[in-house]
Amino acid sequence: VQLQASGGGLVQAGGSLRLSCAASGPIFSIDGMGWYRQAAGKQRELVATMNSADRTNYADSVKDRFTISRDNAKNTVYLQMNSLKPEDTAVYYCNALLKRSYTDYRRNYWGQGTLVTVSS
Repeated sequence: VQLQASGGGLVQAGGSLRLSCAASGPIFSIDGMGWYRQAAGKQRELVATMNSADRTNYADSVKDRFTISRDNAKNTVYLQMNSLKPEDTAVYYCNALLKRSYTDYRRNYWGQGTLVTVSS
């Protein structure tokens, strides 16, 4: 299973970006997908997640600015980021909790990360 993230880049404060992450490979079911980020010198932190019932969870720092969504037919998760701030600068990683087959265990998979840089 591979998770391919895209959409990062350089944007000015107040701007917007949309991240995408597509899961590919032998996938039986996806229980949840989400985004995490890691700024330089800091630990990786949760940004937003969405489970199979479309229940969402956001970090307080991004509520009302970021929106997570999923396209289940494409095994893809998106993160729409608006009103970006310099403190949003980080490498963003997508995550999926999934089973590769009916008999498989649920496992966490990570994408390679995409850099978001917000200039002031």
